[in-house]
Amino acid sequence: MSAEYDLECLDVSKNFGSVRAVQEVSFKIPKGSFFSILGPSGCGKTTLMRMIAGFEDPSQGDIHIKGKSVLNTAPNKRNVKMVFQHLALFPMMNVFENIAYGLRCRGEASAEVNRKVHDVLERIALPDVGKREIHQLSGGQKQRIAIARCMVLDPDVLLLDEPLGALDLKLREAMKIELKLLQHQFDTTFIYITHDQSEALVMSDNVAIMNDGRFEQVGTPQELYHDPHTAFVAGFVGDNNHWTGKVEAVSGDRVDLVTGTGLTMAGHLRGTSPAAQGGGLPLYVRPEFITPRKAKDDAPADTSDGQNSLTGKIDSLLFNGANSRILVRGPGQELIEADVVLTGGTDDLKPGDAVRLSWPAEQTMCFAA
Repeated sequence: MSAEYDLECLDVSKNFGSVRAVQEVSFKIPKGSFFSILGPSGCGKTTLMRMIAGFEDPSQGDIHIKGKSVLNTAPNKRNVKMVFQHLALFPMMNVFENIAYGLRCRGEASAEVNRKVHDVLERIALPDVGKREIHQLSGGQKQRIAIARCMVLDPDVLLLDEPLGALDLKLREAMKIELKLLQHQFDTTFIYITHDQSEALVMSDNVAIMNDGRFEQVGTPQELYHDPHTAFVAGFVGDNNHWTGKVEAVSGDRVDLVTGTGLTMAGHLRGTSPAAQGGGLPLYVRPEFITPRKAKDDAPADTSDGQNSLTGKIDSLLFNGANSRILVRGPGQELIEADVVLTGGTDDLKPGDAVRLSWPAEQTMCFAA
């Protein structure tokens, strides 16, 4: 195996009796990457992380760190460290002693321990907190100390198991940026486990979408968002309007459909499976690609070149400053989400307004089974 990758998993599976928690997962992580494993609860991501750390043995497959198999290597002998959701800092020790703990366990000399602890505190921009007790730290400071305690040991890979889950929303948003900056600062491979798509998309170089023990797709955040390969990825990453449609006609990647509520739509076939006329397909349209206009001011519906169009009435306004969202009650009584820009003027859309919604066919993502 090539040492250009900090971590490689090769057809890794894990069975618990008749339950297959992880199924034939393979991936490679280049040096110095921020790699996230994103999926719903129970999809197998924590089990996979525990196998990488050495706390569980794979039922099949192999795991390589820096080009060498670690299957027969005990957890404490692998150069892999872990940050848990609740951080596991020692409350009876001050900050300096928390960070120094692993170095002392390795038997390093006091002078070297002092140098490394002070160096890592400088790198996390907390040079003066060494003598503080853990209870005197803010939530964000505790996060950085937990990472520093791992990074002072110079790991090949740092595993982070939903470390922001216990933080309040404002601090969690700030820590996304903080973690990305720390990963650049240390230039160490971070593997981040989360069910929160915002965390994964904001921080990661690459993201693996995990579902039912398998990787559905691995790619950059932009690739996963704009070019999902499966219906699960399309529905799990980002916000979507979702319909199921019956195929009326197929021409290349272009698909004409009728939904269960009678809406006619033109869509773009994604993935590798072909669509069959008369079959059913799931459809996904992101709210930001739908353009709403007041129906009374609108020209007749433009359905040329696959432009989708329908009329409805605004049911609710989800206000979020300039970039807000409307819920439109469509002709089949379904609720359709569309993003709007609000200026505070009299022309702003509001509940009760009749609107025409339009969006391009290529932004109607369709997936054959």
